[in-house]
Amino acid sequence: MEKNDRLAERNRGFFKAKRLLVLNVVSSPGSGKTTFIRETATRLAGKLRVGVIVGDLATDNDAAQLRTAGIPVVQITTGTVCHLDAEMVSKAAVQLDLDQVDVLIIENVGNLVCPADYDLGEDLRVVLLSTTEGEDKPLKYPPMFHSAHVALVTKSDLAAAAGFNRQQALANLRRISHHAEIFELSAKTGEGMKAWLEFVVKRRANCSHG
Repeated sequence: MEKNDRLAERNRGFFKAKRLLVLNVVSSPGSGKTTFIRETATRLAGKLRVGVIVGDLATDNDAAQLRTAGIPVVQITTGTVCHLDAEMVSKAAVQLDLDQVDVLIIENVGNLVCPADYDLGEDLRVVLLSTTEGEDKPLKYPPMFHSAHVALVTKSDLAAAAGFNRQQALANLRRISHHAEIFELSAKTGEGMKAWLEFVVKRRANCSHG
């Protein structure tokens, strides 16, 4: 872990020198990470340029989906490893032309346990909770939700069909992720995306002025 933390700090310094805003996007499998990242990148076009590092145990399906939207992507296939670490991210990042990127999004392996322990050198850790997963995820996986700077309630368009208890979910998030910015959105319908995108633009401006 010490080695990872050292490498993460080196990554952070490198990304800062490039004036990048770096987001580490984490969630359980099936929460809508890839669709959310694709829509974020597409809707930011003309304002900010987005590059993506995708981590998966196997297949490059997510990376292929992002490439069809014209987004520069590097795939990390981890095999049996259930998280990304700072060294993997460092090796992947240099495969992107970071001078042509304003926001670097790291799509972590779908897992709410292992990635909580690994700093990648990101500016913001973004955790997704989909309305189809249930309201108690923050209580079941407190280290991940507590470490997040941003918590996103995704698939808001499916909330009613899933019987999602919004008030309970928000209460759980505020209890565990009490310092995090919370957004509710649907990447599919676009509902709630405007507030999220404005937040990203503002945070990127802080990077470039810092």
